This record gives sequence, structure tokens and C-alpha cells, in this order.
Amino acid sequence: MVTNSMAISRIKDLSDSRLDPYLRLSERQLRSVLHPDEALVILESLFVIKLAFERGLDVVSVLVDERHVDALERAVPRLGEKDVDVLVADRGLLSQVTGFNVTRGYMAAARRPAARGLRDVLEGARSVAVLEGLVDVSNLGAIFRNAAALGVDGIVLAPECADPLNRRAVRVSMGNVFLVPWAVAPRPWPGALLGELRQRGFETVAMALDERAVRMDDPSLRNPSLRKSQGTALFFGTEGTGLTRPVLDGVDRTVIIPMARGVDSLNVAASSAVAFWELFARRRG
Repeated sequence: MVTNSMAISRIKDLSDSRLDPYLRLSERQLRSVLHPDEALVILESLFVIKLAFERGLDVVSVLVDERHVDALERAVPRLGEKDVDVLVADRGLLSQVTGFNVTRGYMAAARRPAARGLRDVLEGARSVAVLEGLVDVSNLGAIFRNAAALGVDGIVLAPECADPLNRRAVRVSMGNVFLVPWAVAPRPWPGALLGELRQRGFETVAMALDERAVRMDDPSLRNPSLRKSQGTALFFGTEGTGLTRPVLDGVDRTVIIPMARGVDSLNVAASSAVAFWELFARRRG
């Protein structure tokens, strides 16, 4: 049974202003660049909401189907101790909320976590993924999920990449954007980042189809005794054009995934899973 510990408010109409973060605010408005203390991120699904509480995110409100209030309290038993407004409505009303069926009846709005600095992400890291030009938030979310599962220590994004805290990226990542440390690289791109990586002893490796690329199963990549670097920074580009020439000219080497049947490449998210396993997770095993 539900206790009376949660601050439950019943929503009777979609015009209720407390639904603004879920219904009426664009991603740009949610980021609130001019007022970062007011910036929000939208969480979708009970799993991600539970993870957000476990990670200490400042959750402002939860929007839940009235049939799932008990399940919410069981999943987050200390919810009543937080200053969180639990907004409850019947399924008929909530079905009008964009994407609500996808969330299985649970959404939440939380304060956007403070951004990390590049040095914080690189400090102590041995395996780093660097993303250039990724604007597809689904791919971005999938890469974060792969990174969490396969032991990547951190992710660095080029300045023009999509926002990892976009609501779809958060959903596709299964909340792993809150688990894998990440930072946006400084300008000028990519020179500032490449300089920082060299200073820290990283070998820089690009996933690219070029004339000097070696297969990912090349012994020089698989055998740590043949390498003297302190870590590996693995660069990924967009599906359409790949990595830019300044990145390719600046990295130490390029690698490819061996393909069959004339296929020349994989989706960037799929490629990341293969590369993370081969170059990072398998070595640690």
C-alpha cells in the first residue's frame, strides 16, 4: 500500500503549468542557458528515475500514471523524504502527453547536473571515447550505453556534438549518461584536445577508412606489451562523412573493423560496441 509520505498532486487538465517541462518546453528551453540553475533534464522510465535518485540528481517532479504510484514508491522508498512533487493523473489524460506510452507510465524532471571539465574526465582514465560531429541523439545515447557496459572510463565530445542530456539520448542510454563521466572539449578543435591527450600520454586512435588503417585485431593493438602509452583515446566521426581531416592528420593511427560481404562500415553506435570490446573490455578481462 502507498503511504502518505509522498507529496502527491493530482493533475486534472493538460493546461496545468506543472506539466510545462514535459509538454511545452523545448530542449533549448530546458537547458536554460541564461539561467543554468533552472536548467532541467527529462527522465523517462522507472529504471532511469530510480537511477537518478541513486546518483543524487536533484529531482524536481515525477509524473506518473495513478496505477503505478505504488510501484514508484517501492522503487524509490525514500521519495517521501525528498522535496519532490509527485504528479498523478489517469491514463486517459497522460496518453495525451507526447511519448508517455514509451515511458510505461513514468517521467521525471531533474535539475541538470553541473558540467564536468575535460581534465576531470581524463584524470586517471585509461580508455576514452572521443566523438566528433555526432548530432543523432539516439546514436549518442547508444554509445553511452555501450561505454558503460564495456568499461570505457570517459567520453569527450567535440563542441558541435549533440547534448547527451537530451531526453531521447538519456532514454536510449538507459540513464548511463549519468554514469559515464563526460565533458565537452575546448576550442580550438581538435588541437586543444589532441595536445592535452599527448601531454597525458594517450595514444590517439581514429576509426576511419583510410590508407594507413590497420585491422582492429592487429597484434600491435591487442598486445599491451607492444605499446607504451598511458591510455587510448578512440575517435569516432559521423556516419555520413566520418572524421574530419584535422582529426585524421592529428591522431597517431587509424583502425578499421574487418568486414565481410563487401560491407564497408557499421552504424557508429554498432562500431563503438565492437571497438570498445576489442580495444578496451577484452584487455581488462
